[in-house]
Amino acid sequence: MSSGSIPRLVIAAPSSGAGKTTVATGLMAAFAEAGLTVSPHKVGPDYIDPGYHSLATGRPGRNLDAYLCGPDRIAPLFLHGAAGADLALVEGVMGLFDGASGMGELSSTAQVAKLLRAPVVLVVDASSQSRSVAALVHGFASWDPEVRLAGVILNKVGSDRHEELLREAMDSSGVPVLGALRRDGRAGTPSRHLGLVPVAERRSEAVESVAELAARVRAGCDLEALLALARTVPELPDAAWDPAAHLALAEGAPAAPEKPLIAVAGGAAFTFSYAEHAELLAAAGAEVAPFDPLRDEQLPPGTQGLVIGGGFPEMYAPDLSANAPLRAAVAALAASGAPVSAECAGLLYLSRSLDGKPMCGVLPAEARMTERLTLGYREAVALSDNALAAAGTRVRGHEFHRTALEPGAGADPAWGLTHPERRVEGFVAGGVHASYLHVHWAAEPSLAGQLVASAARSTAARGGGR
Repeated sequence: MSSGSIPRLVIAAPSSGAGKTTVATGLMAAFAEAGLTVSPHKVGPDYIDPGYHSLATGRPGRNLDAYLCGPDRIAPLFLHGAAGADLALVEGVMGLFDGASGMGELSSTAQVAKLLRAPVVLVVDASSQSRSVAALVHGFASWDPEVRLAGVILNKVGSDRHEELLREAMDSSGVPVLGALRRDGRAGTPSRHLGLVPVAERRSEAVESVAELAARVRAGCDLEALLALARTVPELPDAAWDPAAHLALAEGAPAAPEKPLIAVAGGAAFTFSYAEHAELLAAAGAEVAPFDPLRDEQLPPGTQGLVIGGGFPEMYAPDLSANAPLRAAVAALAASGAPVSAECAGLLYLSRSLDGKPMCGVLPAEARMTERLTLGYREAVALSDNALAAAGTRVRGHEFHRTALEPGAGADPAWGLTHPERRVEGFVAGGVHASYLHVHWAAEPSLAGQLVASAARSTAARGGGR
């Protein structure tokens, strides 16, 4: 089987809340338990669902976001992530045709399905309907003839009689029913203000939930029919994305003169990271060393640069604050001029305080939780040369938080936002680049190259090495 012909399905829904994550994660786990190598993917910028996907399959959950990375990169990134798999399953986002606000189909599940030439299985919340389900599915199947809606899984079915009525209605739709799942709260995944609770925060319970989802899917879905459908896909003509090749092509991505060690924050407080970031850092010549700010009292030995991604530090502010030795080590690294890239949760961790709890004190700002959700895609430009981006570098990113920082920008801001609003945001100070903006580096590999080269230069300037 060539890489372009990997069997694949897109699991979509008419709207959020229909049960996409339940069904997609259950299918991933059920097929993996059956002995298949399953590659998990998620449409959109979400970090949390891929954690459950990874738990279900044993492979990194990967995102496919046409807004952040561009439509032309979707198939290459998919082929890179799915290399060596027997089956790839792609969980959609929101409703099937919902995309970036005001931009048509851009970043929608439907667009990704078309770019992957993949059949779509629609998960329908059948809890409050019977015959109407056929009309709903007919509308979705006929809306865009380029989208191949090839099957339906009925979710939240109430009884045997309810299922019988639903199947009778669907007989005339021309779209086969490939599964029916009963209402069941036992395998739920807890949520909080930004969505599901990440796997890293509830691993033992998450393992049990995923196992229960797999059992429900095995009992209620026709796995053989789903796998047969996945194998009807055409060949994708694209070449797989390669971090080294794309880094070499990126403008402004200088080669590092040595192999610096870049520490990457992880653990329960910092779960938001795209798998491609570590791959790009390694391709740029770095040694990547993960660490957990909740547990480790020092940075990895020989750290020459630091990446702190997103997550839920507000849930762990007391514990992060209590780890004073690590906070001091982070502050000392930043003061040395070494590059530090921080996104969202990382930005808060570098501030003076979070909800009154002392943080690293690298940035002259105070952070706090609020009731207001800040959410949406952004376009931005780097306003100055810094450790992460050359001046003028344009990126697309995503903002997603319920916190506020005062002030919201330093004397040298990290980004100038250009769409959908114009404002400055974040901090550049010495080697520090800190911002609320989440950026997918696969769209701009020069960021990884710049960071690694900055680490090497900073070390040389200090007259040291590891």
